[in-house]
Amino acid sequence: MRKMLVASLLSAFAGFAGFGGTAALRAAGGVDVKVNEAAKRVDVTIDGKPFTSYIWPSTLKKPVLYPIRTAKGTLVTRGYPLDPRKGERVDHPHHVGMWLNHGDVNGLDFWNNSDAIPAEQAPKMGTIYHRKIVDAKSGADKGELTVETAWMTPDGKQLLRETTRFVFRGTADSRTIDRTTTLTALDQKVVFKDNKEAFFGMRVARGLEQPSNQPEVFTDASGKATAVPVLDNTGVTGKYISSEGKQGDDVWGTRGKWTLLGGTLEGGPVTIAILDHPSNPGYPTHWHARGYGLFAANPLGNAVFKEPPFDLTLEPGKSVTFRYRVLILDAAAGPDRIERESKAFAQEAAPTTAASGRPGK
Repeated sequence: MRKMLVASLLSAFAGFAGFGGTAALRAAGGVDVKVNEAAKRVDVTIDGKPFTSYIWPSTLKKPVLYPIRTAKGTLVTRGYPLDPRKGERVDHPHHVGMWLNHGDVNGLDFWNNSDAIPAEQAPKMGTIYHRKIVDAKSGADKGELTVETAWMTPDGKQLLRETTRFVFRGTADSRTIDRTTTLTALDQKVVFKDNKEAFFGMRVARGLEQPSNQPEVFTDASGKATAVPVLDNTGVTGKYISSEGKQGDDVWGTRGKWTLLGGTLEGGPVTIAILDHPSNPGYPTHWHARGYGLFAANPLGNAVFKEPPFDLTLEPGKSVTFRYRVLILDAAAGPDRIERESKAFAQEAAPTTAASGRPGK
């Protein structure tokens, strides 16, 4: 009986491992994508463990993924303003979870909009509204969520239709988010004006910020200054490294195929990497990566980074598609591993795009 049991177990293990190098690490319970329209959220779990949620509460000016956790359950996103935590920064209330938007779309600022802006600034702000869940699928190896949103002017006119497909995957020590977003102009030309405040980003937990010993003041595209004071650096361990070998604060404003942010959270190593895709306008993207916790890819902000301006223009009815992959690892992953991941992502089939404008080189 014992020999039969051992043989059975060995056979099952061999069959499981035969699915590929990482198959043995896949979450046994699969990826569950659960829609809750009444609560304005879609919850994603992997092997029964919370991973992230797509949410669209009325208090936010765009839908976001929030919060985001590692495979071990460690929170990698900042809590403020939805769930403030002791010791974290309370600046930039529009930095919530993970999002995609832009600071100048036909003259409207979608990036900086939040409930905290002064009333007199409201006419200058755009809002992204969730419209519908197009599709939601759970699965053994991945979960998928496709949504439609509307980029709206303050007076209620829709500029863009956005269709975004998320793909969620996980193993015993990793989580992956793929975001493919198609933006379609409706009945008028839409111009994404070259701007610093963009494009695909996230705000990380305090422990993944880079240590800083001085107060700083950051100014947004409208000239509004936000003071970021000196805080206790205990447990603050983050460090950026780009595909081009830039490190720390030197990553900001430079181009790269990917950037990783490594550090320690809750006593364990964590690495987050954002991968750009060769099909994206502006590839390789500039990195709007700040030491205080903003980690963003900006392919549409050449001028502020001292390159020829790039205004991406969509004629009525035309579309543009952006693809990004985010890796969240319970490990101190180095450039070699992220480079391999980037090459694999780059080789995946690229979506078709139709946009005018040419990025500066």
